[in-house]
Amino acid sequence: MKITVIGAGNVGATCADVIARKELVNEVVLVDIKEGMAEGKSLDLWQTAPVENYDTRLVGVTNDYKATAGSSIVIITSGLPRKPGMSRDDLISTNARIVKEVTEKSIKYSPDAIYIVVSNPLDVMTYTTKLASGKDRKEVFGMAGILDTARFKAFIASALDCSPKDIQTLLLGGHGDTMVPLPRFTTISGIPLTQLMDKETIDQIVDRTRKGGGELVKLMGTSAWYAPGAAVAQMAEAIIRDQNRIFPVCVELNGEFGISNTFLGVPVKLGKGGIKEIIEIDLDADEKKLLTDSAGAVRSVMDVLDGMKFF
Repeated sequence: MKITVIGAGNVGATCADVIARKELVNEVVLVDIKEGMAEGKSLDLWQTAPVENYDTRLVGVTNDYKATAGSSIVIITSGLPRKPGMSRDDLISTNARIVKEVTEKSIKYSPDAIYIVVSNPLDVMTYTTKLASGKDRKEVFGMAGILDTARFKAFIASALDCSPKDIQTLLLGGHGDTMVPLPRFTTISGIPLTQLMDKETIDQIVDRTRKGGGELVKLMGTSAWYAPGAAVAQMAEAIIRDQNRIFPVCVELNGEFGISNTFLGVPVKLGKGGIKEIIEIDLDADEKKLLTDSAGAVRSVMDVLDGMKFF
């Protein structure tokens, strides 16, 4: 069994590392456009196998999609970060071309693969992959909700000085400032968050979660990779091991939550074959408005892609 990770940058390499250590599949293939990058990182990772005691083989290739043939899962992390002076439309145009190309090249060799998208802007790149692959929505979805939820949990754990293992929460919406953390659905070992933390502190953590990616960019001058890489590996594990995990995942909505033709983060059951079920939950009026606003923001970015006539 094989998983392909397209893009051997920080996120892709971290993802490959976590998947290999978990021994989810026999082989992980790293693909990159930069000569020697994927080969070097996969070799470095393979040399950790004797130390970490795993058997997963790691292979790196430069634009050789034949090596990806027969992949069960294809993870797309490729794309450029937004640079100073680059408009949102420029970023969409550049990354959509990249994501479209790698999807078309990889699906030729792995027509039955499940696609997980990590490239940014996440929601519209998931849309791009769906259009380029022509696959059912249960087999093409984006990683964002797990990462955003992890950040929310981490901030809560720090504030309460408790283990993040004991925190359960949920987050909906687009990947960005319009995401919708749900304190009302958040518990610590079954205790509602609202009984352990005042509203002002909760609001501060919600705001920090929404800006979590930007905070890291300001600190490091680049996007995060440890948490995103681990998050997408967790999705791959749920699929390969048919765990039926309930995760927030970016998926095309066709009427769920009263939203259609929009890629948005919502809770799903993830297992063998991809998304087995989209789970609708009862939201109050304020939560519904936040989700609707988030959907509108994502749809406007999707409209920008549509206007570029790539498909």
